[in-house]
Amino acid sequence: MYPPTRLRTARTVIRLLRVDEAGLLLRYRNENREHLEPWEPLREPAYYTLAACQDTIVAALEAARGDRAYPFAVLAPGEDEMLGSANLANIVRGIFQACHLGYGIAAPHQGKGLMHEVLEALIAHAFGPLGLHRVMANYMPRNERSGRLLERLGFEREGQARRYLRIAGMWEDHILTAKINPLG
Repeated sequence: MYPPTRLRTARTVIRLLRVDEAGLLLRYRNENREHLEPWEPLREPAYYTLAACQDTIVAALEAARGDRAYPFAVLAPGEDEMLGSANLANIVRGIFQACHLGYGIAAPHQGKGLMHEVLEALIAHAFGPLGLHRVMANYMPRNERSGRLLERLGFEREGQARRYLRIAGMWEDHILTAKINPLG
C-alpha cells in the first residue's frame, strides 16, 4: 500500500477525493455530462446522484489502498472545484509493472494545456514513487485532441484494437499507445 498522494502543479492539486467531498464530484459530473458523454460508457441516471458519487469515492480509496488503481481528482488550487480526472488504472505488478492511463477535463478548461500539465506530474509519479515501468493510454481515432496530447507527452503508438471498448453505446476502435519509464 502506498501513502496518500497529493501532487501539485502550477495550476492544480491532484489527489484522491474524500467521501465528504462527493459534492465536488457530483457537480463535475453534472456540469460536464454532455461534454463527456461521447467519450465514456453509457451512464444510468443514478450515476448522476450524490450516493453514486460517494460509492465511486469509496471504491477509489479502496483501489488505491490495494495498489490496483489511483483514480485522482484534478482540483483547482483552492480545492473547491474539480477541473478533471486523471487515473492510473488496472495496475499490474510482478514482471509487468504497468497501468492504463485515463483522463478527462471539464469543458471550460480544455485547450489551455492544463491536462498536459497534470499528466506530466502524474506520469512522473507513476515512474517515480509508484515504480511502474510502462504506462499505456488508448484513444479513439476520432479523438484527435487526445492523440496529440499523448504524442506531446512522449507516448508511442503500438497498434490499433478493433471494437476495443463500448463507448456511448457503440464498440469503438482504439489506438494503443504506451510510454516506457526512461529510467529503467
